[in-house]
Amino acid sequence: MSFDIIFAGAGTTGSLIAGRLASADPSLRILILEAGEHTRGLAAHIQPARYLSHLAPTSTTVTFNVSEPSQNLGGRPLITPSARCVGGGSSINFLMYTRASASDYDDWETVYGNSGWGSKDLIPLLEKTETYQVKSMQPTHGYSGPLKVSYGGVFTNIGQQFLDVAASYDKERGTTEDPNGLFSCNKYGRWQKWIDNDTGMRSDVPHHFLYNQSDNQNLQILSGCRVKRVIFENTRAVGVEYVNDTVLRPDADQTVHTARASRLVVVSAGAFGSPTILERSGIGGLDILRAHGVQPLVDLPGVGQNYQDHNGLFPPYFASEEAETLDAFLRGEEAEEQRLVAQWKSNGSGMLAHNGLDAGGKLRPNAAELKELGPEFEARWKNYFENAPDKPVIWIGSLSLFAGGLAIAPPRKYYGLAYYTEYPVSRGQVHISSGEDANAPPVFDCGFLSHPADLATLRWGYKKSRELARRLKVYRGEYLPGHPAFSDQSAARCHDEAIPVDISAPDISYTEEDDAVIDAYSRQFVQTTWHSLGTCAMKPRNEMGVVNERLDVYGVQGLKVAVNLIHIRLDISIAPGNVAANTSSTALVIGEKAALLIAEELGIQL
Repeated sequence: MSFDIIFAGAGTTGSLIAGRLASADPSLRILILEAGEHTRGLAAHIQPARYLSHLAPTSTTVTFNVSEPSQNLGGRPLITPSARCVGGGSSINFLMYTRASASDYDDWETVYGNSGWGSKDLIPLLEKTETYQVKSMQPTHGYSGPLKVSYGGVFTNIGQQFLDVAASYDKERGTTEDPNGLFSCNKYGRWQKWIDNDTGMRSDVPHHFLYNQSDNQNLQILSGCRVKRVIFENTRAVGVEYVNDTVLRPDADQTVHTARASRLVVVSAGAFGSPTILERSGIGGLDILRAHGVQPLVDLPGVGQNYQDHNGLFPPYFASEEAETLDAFLRGEEAEEQRLVAQWKSNGSGMLAHNGLDAGGKLRPNAAELKELGPEFEARWKNYFENAPDKPVIWIGSLSLFAGGLAIAPPRKYYGLAYYTEYPVSRGQVHISSGEDANAPPVFDCGFLSHPADLATLRWGYKKSRELARRLKVYRGEYLPGHPAFSDQSAARCHDEAIPVDISAPDISYTEEDDAVIDAYSRQFVQTTWHSLGTCAMKPRNEMGVVNERLDVYGVQGLKVAVNLIHIRLDISIAPGNVAANTSSTALVIGEKAALLIAEELGIQL
């Protein structure tokens, strides 16, 4: 097979780039190879509240990447799902519309030396992708793009109570109409979502960039195909080898197929897929390549390094019967499912057109909280946060559901106050385990909690979120298996039966022993937020970079690395530094930027 452009991966960014190019020049022969399955019109992908189904142990729409056991996590491995379907994370993520701080993108330009990647260049591209249905004429938002942004089909009483409590209890911070306006933080707000307000459907990339061009015979998507390596002639990429994916096709043979590209190969397989494709192709650290019998082509030790993810926890609380939650639906109660589906089909409203995440805040510590964070965090604050007022330290938000295994929890109503670190210091890595087997899982070191500043941030997050949670009117106590095991003598001990405390009630007092219990809890329960990034970093080559500002892989020609970014693993493989956000918006803006760069090189006007 021969094409003009081949994409190794049909995730969020790869699908957006391919869709933009195909629309601009339908004569381009484009092949997209995707290990996962199609998503077109399927309820699990278009009905928002079904997003947690993709995390079921039997799911085939994600790959469960298992890290090496870590002493920082009490000896346990971390399981990090990454999308494996057409559309990637945009088709299965938590639908959170969360944008980075403007200074995050400015850092990409000024700190890492990538001209054209600052906020002034990327904000117009953020606007280009979206139609913002929340409020008209908001600065930094777009109103004519293909993807819709709204509040979803309902505003739960849990979300409303969370905002009411935040406004009264945390007056210093207050609330905002737009927690994703890019230039400020440290306020609470109602959270936007990638949901079309008119239809109640998930607003994802494949339905608006690929499937709407199904009449274009030059745009081909092959599902169930995993890219083994990029083919080179000297140092120029001229095609790819691929095999059958063993999840979708467990009994299929592993015959190697070849597709040729006359103009460009784009590796868009995410934080796990992109570095391993490069390493099997001979691009990476020499020690890794030689250990797995791969003939080195380019010595590029940054490949697979710099792995990052936001560290998250989801403590559950018992809710009163009047709480509006997704629990009955998620338990599979037939009457509730029929009711929600009927409402959704009728007018696109209700809890099925929702994700259970109504409100939250990107927070920075005040003086007292900074002292509470302790000496472990002090250097990080001074070096990274102090002079960047738009950078939050942590995100805290309400969940109108039980975020965990409902099968083991009593059948009742729950809510959560989730939190995650916005810029963890810890780093991990992703590398091949085989030079030949494209279906072999990677060797994955998540790196979580290897730096004490990250542990201190989570300790603060638990205390802060708990104070908010116990002031909600629906609060009825803690679900004890999901909380720290404080001693019975501790003033901080949790209660499985309780009533809300007054807004003016004093905060819980924690001892050093209690802090140690929280730290042990964090190590036991911290998990991915599905925001994996950084393993093909856009940095100078001598600083462990993999691609330059035009996304060209160092040392070869005709090969670009884009990003397959998702909310269940949400990976930005080229991101040199982290972003204070769920990563969907950043995946999209990388796609828009990459599409412009490729179009310019091909002489196409977008």
